Amino acid sequence: MDQHFDSSKGWSLELVKRFEHQVTGVSVSEDNRIFVNFPRWTEDTAVSVAELKEDGSVVAYPNEEWNAWRNARKDEVSPEDHWVCVQSIVADGRGSLWVLDPAAPAQAHLVSGGAKLVQIELASNKAVRTIAFDEDAAPQGSYLNDVRFSNDGNYAYITDSGVVGAILVVDLAAGKTVRLLDSHPSTQMKKGLDVKADGEVLRRPDGRGVEFSADGIALSDDGEYLYWQAIKGDTLYRIPTRVLIEKGLQGQDVGDAVEEYGVNGVNDGLIIPRGTNTMLLTAVQDDAIKMRDLDQGPGAEAQVLVHDERLRWPDTFTQGPDGALYVTSSHIQDSAFFKPDAPAALPTELWRLRAA
Repeated sequence: MDQHFDSSKGWSLELVKRFEHQVTGVSVSEDNRIFVNFPRWTEDTAVSVAELKEDGSVVAYPNEEWNAWRNARKDEVSPEDHWVCVQSIVADGRGSLWVLDPAAPAQAHLVSGGAKLVQIELASNKAVRTIAFDEDAAPQGSYLNDVRFSNDGNYAYITDSGVVGAILVVDLAAGKTVRLLDSHPSTQMKKGLDVKADGEVLRRPDGRGVEFSADGIALSDDGEYLYWQAIKGDTLYRIPTRVLIEKGLQGQDVGDAVEEYGVNGVNDGLIIPRGTNTMLLTAVQDDAIKMRDLDQGPGAEAQVLVHDERLRWPDTFTQGPDGALYVTSSHIQDSAFFKPDAPAALPTELWRLRAA
């Protein structure tokens, strides 16, 4: 087990940074640089991807030009080489930051040509590769949500939390993408399930609730299994990664290889800390972070690791090179999606988990 994560200890939250915009993603590189992103959901934010500097400043990344997209300027700025609506960022531990852009502001219409996965070389702070997703990979109504990379760095696995959920597998060297498990029960919203916050069912003014398909994603420490679940869902699923690569990338159906791996409850972000087989979950209904021992099999129950009322929709995890764990709180239940009188710009936070 990683020496910096011990589930037997008491854990608390340490505030790293409070933002004046709605943060979702966070990632820490191998040289301890912290990156965050702000999706254009209810606010046409000026900064979409940023580096959090040691002095607390939030600096557009990799530069201001990549962050120049605005909804009002969409006919002036090309979506292929600008951040349209970034949902996730992941440092791969190999000198790069990868930026996942579903290109669907307000989680609505997908901007043609905007859906992409971009590799930024951290040493030069330059974008060195863009993998564009066509309509076969990211059809209208999709919302590419989060990404993980195989242990050898050759493949990317992406959840689509849009109207129809799916898992994308990307052969990074070939630039080839396949869309798998489209409409499969494991990637879809669970009928009849309502997501709550503060004890009440979350609903938009038009009556719609929280409607996110496959979202949280995690890779086992040995890289042999990919785990995921829908936010509007309570069941964890997994599949052997060799099936995704050996069969899925060849266009074969992989649905029969999907395994239900127990009930997690409603969660958003997932992470398996390095050197462990323990999964951490962002329990959005409970203002909590929970954990479960995957070695105990599908029957294991998720236990509360941290409960704190300041965790308003705990969203995304990352782990630093020193083993430190971080989580964002994106305040989705406080946003204009569900509270029309809410300000467009929400104060949100980045937290570090601290052992007692």
